[in-house]
Amino acid sequence: MLIAGFPAGAWGTNCYLVAPAAGEECVIIDPGHQAAEGVAEAVARHRLKPVAVVLTHGHLDHVASVVPVCGAHEVPAWIHPEDREMMSEPEKWLGRAIGQPLLGGPDGICVGEPDDVRELADGAALSLAGLELTVAHAPGHTRGSVTFRLPERTDVPPVLFSGDLLFAGSVGRTDLPGGDHAELLRSLARVCLPLDDSTVVLSGHGPQTTIGRERAANPFLREVADGGPFRTGGGTAAPRRGM
Repeated sequence: MLIAGFPAGAWGTNCYLVAPAAGEECVIIDPGHQAAEGVAEAVARHRLKPVAVVLTHGHLDHVASVVPVCGAHEVPAWIHPEDREMMSEPEKWLGRAIGQPLLGGPDGICVGEPDDVRELADGAALSLAGLELTVAHAPGHTRGSVTFRLPERTDVPPVLFSGDLLFAGSVGRTDLPGGDHAELLRSLARVCLPLDDSTVVLSGHGPQTTIGRERAANPFLREVADGGPFRTGGGTAAPRRGM
């Protein structure tokens, strides 16, 4: 298994390229702000052939390079239908205008949809690049947030690409349009708590972690594990990582 990841752009969004091995087909996860160059470098370094882009959600810091990346490799982008509109109208979902300077080419942001957009559904199993990605709808950070899970293999433990649902020590912010703190806690309970402690968590921002580590130390995951009320506000405040 090959997983090549790098933080990209102004928000340090983690972009991942996943393949069974070097020299094979791959899936690209969340090519965000200024990610196109890093994707091209990783493709060349590992001799990969991209077959799809898959998106954990529609915020600009995760989709800003979708159009050029999909266009360069002539591949489709997969996104949950609840977040599809964000690719074309990012300002509406940020609660403010992102500003004309951010829309220019030098800043690596391309607003709009690629030519081929396909929609994700909860529980779907995507067979792409010799991989089996299981989709879980996980609203809270956005209405259409999803995670992608890879099963355990002989050479790697199970892997969860958590997007902005779960971070090392924290969770995604819920103060932007479409965010809902109580819904995010329910998603944590439904999507993350049942996973084995050995599951590696590769999130949208920050370092990798494991479900076991977060179950023990993450205040948000501990809250839902303890059966606490899913509050609409209050409790531990999530630091603002990305959008």
